[in-house]
Amino acid sequence: MSTTSFLRAAAGTVVTGAVGAAAYDLTKRVVKNVSLRESAVVATSWAIRGTRVAEAGAENARLAVADVVAEAKERVGEETTPPGVGGGHDHDHDH
Repeated sequence: MSTTSFLRAAAGTVVTGAVGAAAYDLTKRVVKNVSLRESAVVATSWAIRGTRVAEAGAENARLAVADVVAEAKERVGEETTPPGVGGGHDHDHDH
Protein backbone atom coordinates (compact mmCIF):
# COMPACT_ATOMS: atom_id res chain seq x y z
CA MET A 1 0.00 0.00 0.00
CA SER A 2 1.46 3.29 -1.01
CA THR A 3 1.68 6.39 1.12
CA THR A 4 -0.86 8.18 -1.07
CA SER A 5 -3.44 5.42 -0.64
CA PHE A 6 -2.83 5.41 3.07
CA LEU A 7 -3.27 9.19 3.31
CA ARG A 8 -6.48 9.04 1.26
CA ALA A 9 -7.91 6.37 3.55
CA ALA A 10 -6.83 8.30 6.64
CA ALA A 11 -8.34 11.52 5.27
CA GLY A 12 -11.60 9.72 4.55
CA THR A 13 -11.67 8.38 8.07
CA VAL A 14 -10.95 11.80 9.55
CA VAL A 15 -13.71 13.42 7.45
CA THR A 16 -16.18 10.70 8.41
CA GLY A 17 -15.27 11.12 12.07
CA ALA A 18 -15.58 14.91 11.88
CA VAL A 19 -19.01 14.66 10.21
CA GLY A 20 -20.12 12.15 12.85
CA ALA A 21 -18.88 14.37 15.68
CA ALA A 22 -20.61 17.41 14.20
CA ALA A 23 -23.85 15.46 13.84
CA TYR A 24 -23.55 14.24 17.44
CA ASP A 25 -22.93 17.78 18.74
CA LEU A 26 -25.88 19.15 16.73
CA THR A 27 -28.18 16.41 18.02
CA LYS A 28 -27.00 17.04 21.56
CA ARG A 29 -27.71 20.79 21.23
CA VAL A 30 -31.16 20.19 19.74
CA VAL A 31 -32.10 17.79 22.55
CA LYS A 32 -30.77 20.23 25.14
CA ASN A 33 -32.72 23.13 23.60
CA VAL A 34 -35.92 21.08 23.41
CA SER A 35 -35.52 20.17 27.08
CA LEU A 36 -34.80 23.78 27.97
CA ARG A 37 -37.83 24.96 25.99
CA GLU A 38 -40.06 22.33 27.58
CA SER A 39 -38.85 23.35 31.02
CA ALA A 40 -39.55 27.00 30.22
CA VAL A 41 -43.08 26.16 29.03
CA VAL A 42 -43.82 24.15 32.17
CA ALA A 43 -42.46 26.87 34.46
CA THR A 44 -44.47 29.54 32.65
CA SER A 45 -47.67 27.52 32.88
CA TRP A 46 -47.13 27.11 36.63
CA ALA A 47 -46.57 30.86 36.94
CA ILE A 48 -49.80 31.58 35.05
CA ARG A 49 -51.76 29.22 37.28
CA GLY A 50 -50.19 30.73 40.41
CA THR A 51 -51.05 34.24 39.22
CA ARG A 52 -54.68 33.24 38.65
CA VAL A 53 -54.91 31.74 42.13
CA ALA A 54 -53.35 34.87 43.65
CA GLU A 55 -55.75 37.12 41.73
CA ALA A 56 -58.74 35.09 42.92
CA GLY A 57 -57.47 35.30 46.52
CA ALA A 58 -56.96 39.04 46.23
CA GLU A 59 -60.49 39.49 44.88
CA ASN A 60 -61.93 37.41 47.72
CA ALA A 61 -59.98 39.47 50.24
CA ARG A 62 -61.19 42.72 48.64
CA LEU A 63 -64.81 41.56 48.82
CA ALA A 64 -64.41 40.43 52.45
CA VAL A 65 -62.96 43.83 53.42
CA ALA A 66 -65.76 45.60 51.53
CA ASP A 67 -68.32 43.55 53.48
CA VAL A 68 -66.69 44.44 56.80
CA VAL A 69 -66.57 48.15 55.88
CA ALA A 70 -70.22 48.07 54.72
CA GLU A 71 -71.31 46.43 57.98
CA ALA A 72 -69.33 48.95 60.03
CA LYS A 73 -70.87 51.86 58.12
CA GLU A 74 -74.32 50.33 58.61
CA ARG A 75 -73.75 50.13 62.36
CA VAL A 76 -72.88 53.83 62.56
CA GLY A 77 -75.88 54.77 60.43
CA GLU A 78 -74.26 55.51 57.07
CA GLU A 79 -75.72 54.27 53.82
CA THR A 80 -73.45 52.04 51.77
CA THR A 81 -73.31 51.12 48.11
CA PRO A 82 -73.15 47.45 47.17
CA PRO A 83 -69.69 46.13 46.24
CA GLY A 84 -68.88 46.74 42.60
CA VAL A 85 -71.26 49.67 42.23
CA GLY A 86 -69.45 52.92 41.61
CA GLY A 87 -70.12 56.05 43.60
CA GLY A 88 -70.99 57.97 40.43
CA HIS A 89 -69.04 60.40 38.33
CA ASP A 90 -68.56 64.05 39.11
CA HIS A 91 -67.59 64.98 35.56
CA ASP A 92 -69.49 65.37 32.29
CA HIS A 93 -69.15 62.95 29.40
CA ASP A 94 -71.05 59.98 27.99
CA HIS A 95 -70.18 56.41 28.93
